[in-house]
Amino acid sequence: MYLPFIKNISMKYTPLPSELFMNNRKNLAKLLKPESVAVFHSSDIMPTSADGTRPFIQQTDLFYLSGIDQEESILVLFPDSQDEKHREILFLKETSELIAIWEGHKFTKEEATKISGIETIYWLSEFDSVFPILAYEAQNIYLNTNEHLRASIEVETRDTRFIKQCKERYPLHEYERLAPLMHHLRAIKSEHEVAAIQIACDITAKAFRRILEFVKPGVWEYEIEAEMMHEFLRNRSRRAAYEPIIASGSNSCVLHYVSNDHQCKEGDVLLMDFGCEYANYASDLTRTIPVSGKFTERQKAVYNAVLKAQKEAISMLVPGNTLKEYHKEIGLFIEKELIELGLLDAQKVKEQNPDKPLYKKYFMHGVSHHMGLDVHDYGSRHRKFEAGMVFTCEPGIYIRDEQIGVRIENDILITDNGPVDLMKDIPREAEEIEEIMNG
Repeated sequence: MYLPFIKNISMKYTPLPSELFMNNRKNLAKLLKPESVAVFHSSDIMPTSADGTRPFIQQTDLFYLSGIDQEESILVLFPDSQDEKHREILFLKETSELIAIWEGHKFTKEEATKISGIETIYWLSEFDSVFPILAYEAQNIYLNTNEHLRASIEVETRDTRFIKQCKERYPLHEYERLAPLMHHLRAIKSEHEVAAIQIACDITAKAFRRILEFVKPGVWEYEIEAEMMHEFLRNRSRRAAYEPIIASGSNSCVLHYVSNDHQCKEGDVLLMDFGCEYANYASDLTRTIPVSGKFTERQKAVYNAVLKAQKEAISMLVPGNTLKEYHKEIGLFIEKELIELGLLDAQKVKEQNPDKPLYKKYFMHGVSHHMGLDVHDYGSRHRKFEAGMVFTCEPGIYIRDEQIGVRIENDILITDNGPVDLMKDIPREAEEIEEIMNG
């Protein structure tokens, strides 16, 4: 898939086309009530201790609408403004000689326009004088909040602080939520977004093949993580899209194991859940391999049961299906596989409480989640599948008594012509994995 890019702007990743962000803003504008202004803030630079800071990661809604990957940025949209130049505005941090010396280059107004397609660029210092003009012209103010169902919100964001300030300064306006609109829009990926996700998947594929040639008894989980990160960085990915799981032996049965500090032993399975981000878009891969280069008979039986479940699940990622029905069907499929593996008794399954299925002992998580700018991306669990949605597909079986945890995960694009596997070139058949490891 071809991904056009902007020339003459230096970034680790190739900047995405401004057309993407312009279209995203147009789609949002259609959902706003008349005479409405919408405000999006960048992420904070998060502190460590003393004078340290963590690497900056942009607030994904602001990036989705502007392409601006820089701290202390504000996007304001006012489609019905009487002043045409105020219908789209970016406020950016103004650079200085001191900032240039200590932090390096910041966007010029011209560069910000080239990336975002927004003509009106003000410095951040001008926000307090410009925004009242917009607010007094508007009837409604749309503000942004994190409404992801799995979010644990303890840190106050720039958006949250602005909500308090805005309501204090403009108490008689009508306030609206941006989150439902963003969840609706971002669930469907455009061609440019899919192209960015595909690049992330392709880089992740290179990392996995590198790891297959590296793993052997005696290596440490963190050494494998280092091989992964080396391949990410050398291919213009800035980071892993999420904390990598490199889990050998009994660790493979710990769903969110991230310490990655054990030595891989002969006879272990190694479950690896990782993916790079590219231009802020995520990939999400899980593969389970034999540390010794060859699965035992039991390990292979469990592996192939999970692989069959994944292939069945992928076939169900089609328009019109729902997460509820999809998860139910795959749960029943895995239930049958667990009976075949001797892990469940068929008679006890018939007698089980349907609200507490026995298969949950060995498969306790969901099969799929939306993926995009966030690895657990926006999207309603009640919305029917539509073309353009991207889901992970990640069934698993975890047998703690046998220290065998197997999960296989690919990233799937839903289309009107059937599911498209964005990771189809990443080995997943047991025999192919063994062949590469012993090649």
